[in-house]
Amino acid sequence: MRHTIPMTPEFTILGRGRAGRALAAAWGPRAGLLDHGARPDGLVILAVPDRAVAELAQAFLGRCVHLAGSLHLPGVPCAHPLTSFDGQARDWKGTPLAITGAVPDGLRRAFGDLGFAAFDLPAELKPLYHAAAVLTSGHAASLWLGAEALLRARGVALPGRGLLPLAEATLRNVAALGSAGRTGPFVRGDEATIARDAEALPEPWRDIFLTLGRSLD
Repeated sequence: MRHTIPMTPEFTILGRGRAGRALAAAWGPRAGLLDHGARPDGLVILAVPDRAVAELAQAFLGRCVHLAGSLHLPGVPCAHPLTSFDGQARDWKGTPLAITGAVPDGLRRAFGDLGFAAFDLPAELKPLYHAAAVLTSGHAASLWLGAEALLRARGVALPGRGLLPLAEATLRNVAALGSAGRTGPFVRGDEATIARDAEALPEPWRDIFLTLGRSLD
């Protein structure tokens, strides 16, 4: 009987959250996946909450990279994938990867093999970069989910896929046309519709509606 010799992982991912599981699934046998408390040899990717990075990095100085987009630790390099992980391997071709510090060449290549597009991000710009990411992902999701909750609270149950087709169409338009893909009453300068819509919203949604609507004017 032929026995297959297990491949030794090239590096280890510490942390079994959505990012760690997704990357481990994509890299397969190239990467080991361990819990926070493990202390493996070799290169280590810290896929852990921001609050845990500083302490864990001390155990792997000179051989670890963290994934925290907003956090900068002198002497500890960062590789931040600009995506939303769900624990599954996905197609990340063309997804930006923010590099801060001296990420080992082997890890840069490994991220590149998954389709990530690396760029250098100065440490002082990390908070702004991450804030933009939060606006794009977490806040956008909050707006869509909040809009659905506002309708549901008044007994409006949208059929089919609800607000998702609108959100998807908006993203397609912006991807194709940039700022010209933005539509709606604020773009048209329809003040009567803006006032009527705002009046229908409770606080603080009314302020959010008006502030975001005029943010690009």
